[in-house]
Amino acid sequence: MSISDPAGLLRGLYAVAVARAQPERLMREALVGVEPGPACVIGAGKAAGSMAAALEDAWPGAPEELSGLVITRYGHARPTRRIEMVEAAHPYSDEAGRQATQRMLSLLDGLSANDRVIALLSGGGSALLTAPAAGVSFETKQMLTRALLRCGADIGEINCVRKHLSAVKGGRLALRAWPARVLTLAISDVVGDDPAVIASGPTVHDPSTRAQALSILEHYDLPIPPDLRAWLHDPAAETAKAGDPRLAQTEYRLIASPAMSLHAAADHARDAGVTPVLLGDAIEGEAAQVARVIAGIARACRNGSGPARAPCVLLSGGETSVTLPAAGQGRGGRNTEFLLALALALKSAPGIHALAADTDGIDGSEDNAGALISPDTLARAAALACSPERALREHDAWGFFHALGDLLVTGPSYTNVNDFRAVLVL
Repeated sequence: MSISDPAGLLRGLYAVAVARAQPERLMREALVGVEPGPACVIGAGKAAGSMAAALEDAWPGAPEELSGLVITRYGHARPTRRIEMVEAAHPYSDEAGRQATQRMLSLLDGLSANDRVIALLSGGGSALLTAPAAGVSFETKQMLTRALLRCGADIGEINCVRKHLSAVKGGRLALRAWPARVLTLAISDVVGDDPAVIASGPTVHDPSTRAQALSILEHYDLPIPPDLRAWLHDPAAETAKAGDPRLAQTEYRLIASPAMSLHAAADHARDAGVTPVLLGDAIEGEAAQVARVIAGIARACRNGSGPARAPCVLLSGGETSVTLPAAGQGRGGRNTEFLLALALALKSAPGIHALAADTDGIDGSEDNAGALISPDTLARAAALACSPERALREHDAWGFFHALGDLLVTGPSYTNVNDFRAVLVL
């Protein structure tokens, strides 16, 4: 695509970013140095299904050497021959996820130092891999996860709490597998690609503490039942720490990340004659606030005072947040909210188009990956009597872009390297 088709070019950039993170393109290289032989495969995440299928295809030994179970989001399963696949709920855990996690844990019981475990982890694994710690009810975990997601807590804060209420997160899955060797293959959806944050780090040591988990709950003024408070004061609630000898037989390989996808999109932009400006893969904050900042950079590029001259494209990743009011559900996700705020901030500035989408293919609560805007977005909304100010105030970005026909609907991508934003300045 070329600059004569801005929407097509933006869609192409998104497609390239997603393609760069597809497990079938990455798995063979990820297994370099891995010897054939029996392996128990476990895993969880939105990409766990495609990772398991790719692992079977790329495995250096005989297919029958593999066995195990992975958990992925409803609608994200892929055909596999040897590895069982279970679908469960995300972002809120359900009974299917809880039961599958218990079955996964049973596969790790009684392993020896001669056994090998391969863990496939990706974004979404925190919700899908769910086993409450002793003394913590499944219902309490569900309640607190919902509350943290609604109050605007970032993914690091949410996962810190999850780890200290879990029997599998924060390195506990690797402890369960000990003394077997554990190889983790991971796709990052988090800022900084920290292994302790991806899927809440079930196979690596955890630097966060139970005191921090309690502090997060108190900071957001969330209800803390007496039994939960007692648990977080118990040393048994602490996660696996650096130097634990039971983690000595673990290895971690990151096979895809947001930065890799952004650089692939940047190369594609150059080929189209557009200068890429990489704003980074670690942008966080309220979606609407981030939109206002990026709108300012786009305007500067348009008038010749920015980091690049038109035609250029501002590329960024990371994970913004949306703080919902106590009342009202809202419809949409952080990417559509970002675009709605961006359109308002740009005020129909000529020559500026944008796309924002989640690379897993689902943005928030609906069926779209994200949406697109153009210089005529506000004019078309006015013609339809759609108020962008009201939609932003009520967090109904999905309804706004649905009315305009500007939603980006791709279906599940079977991978996940967080948000992708591209603002094209012509």
